[in-house]
Amino acid sequence: MTEKKRRKRILMLEHYAGSPTMGMEFRPYYMAREWVRMGYRVDIIAADYSHLRMENPVIRHDFQCTNIDGIRYHWVHTRTYDGNGAARAITMEQFIRKNWFAAKEIAGRLKPDVIITSSTYPLDTFVGQRLRKYARRAKKGTGHEEVRLIHEVHDMWPATLIEVGGMSKRNPFTVAMQIGENSAYKKSDLVVSLLPLTEPYMKEHGLAEGKWHHIPNGIVEEEWENPEPLPEEHEKLLSELHGRGRLVVGYFGGHALSNSLDSLLDAAKKTEERGGRASYVLVGDGVEKPELMKRAKSMGLSEVYFLPKVTKRAVPSLTKQFDCTYVGAKDSTLYRFGLCMNKIFDSMMAGLPILCAITTPDTIVTKHGAGVMVPSEAPEEIDAAVEAWERLSPDELRKMGEAGHRAALEHYTYRKLAKEFAGLFG
Repeated sequence: MTEKKRRKRILMLEHYAGSPTMGMEFRPYYMAREWVRMGYRVDIIAADYSHLRMENPVIRHDFQCTNIDGIRYHWVHTRTYDGNGAARAITMEQFIRKNWFAAKEIAGRLKPDVIITSSTYPLDTFVGQRLRKYARRAKKGTGHEEVRLIHEVHDMWPATLIEVGGMSKRNPFTVAMQIGENSAYKKSDLVVSLLPLTEPYMKEHGLAEGKWHHIPNGIVEEEWENPEPLPEEHEKLLSELHGRGRLVVGYFGGHALSNSLDSLLDAAKKTEERGGRASYVLVGDGVEKPELMKRAKSMGLSEVYFLPKVTKRAVPSLTKQFDCTYVGAKDSTLYRFGLCMNKIFDSMMAGLPILCAITTPDTIVTKHGAGVMVPSEAPEEIDAAVEAWERLSPDELRKMGEAGHRAALEHYTYRKLAKEFAGLFG
């Protein structure tokens, strides 16, 4: 990298950005940390409250700055909220409004070379476009007037609101999101999509040829080299299952309707009815967990176990105790855009075969031979896949898992993904 590129200033607008200590979202931190290591200066503007974080920063004023591993976080105060109702929408308005009115001062002070708008919702593009205009003015006459605006798409809004949330296309909130999405595709210099199959849709909404790039989530190698140990409760149960010669089918993550864990319980019932040797272990938390536990009990399932969630840094220790992992989702037209679930990358890095029960055109699971695909909400097919794995030797299972592990190291480390992203900075 030339000295000129090493001095580039990156400004990321990410409402929900977190860190390993605060919690999700992790991607902005992992990308930014690698860019700092590459020699870039990175600033992130985020809200001081996010429902995704385990811990939120306490600030005294808007744009208060915190340095986390060389990344400069600038916090914008927004109200707290629960769930996805009106209160959350108000925080979006607060975040966008405050950044909109401060855009001239932000651009003059930070003088970014690259602006990345990277929130779940697309309204941040209007702030990004305004920041780009003022940043160009602030740098006029310096010989470095070029400022690139990159829009990063995590979730497909408003498609998610309409197809999953059931909102009307005429709802004012949905209309606003559609206007923002169209503007982002038309006016950004480049668009980065975490999902692999979004390009045709984005072109229909104004994206020009050659501006689309796919950069997924990934894994952090050092977290797998020095993981946190498992809680005693987890260690005890998993050791006991292996001691009985059980095939441990593991799930880790949120217990929500969208994860289709009801289908996993139905599959477990079929496994027990045929006398299979698989045990199902669900690790995590969520609004549906109490109901799932109640249902498992009413179904008389003796080989389904629920454990509390573990920290992200303990996931490597957890997955070492699984024989394979389950990743599922409710059937939805939204999966026509593909998948980019962190638990898939974690499972690949762990060297575990993945049982992915999601109806989607293509996945990295099949691309890299890292497991098997079955349709969404298909307990018979889930059980059939488990039954086939029950017949495999440990070496045969390990071979399937090793294919995913190799692919994770070759293609999906944040070190490599951040380098690929940095290639778009110009």
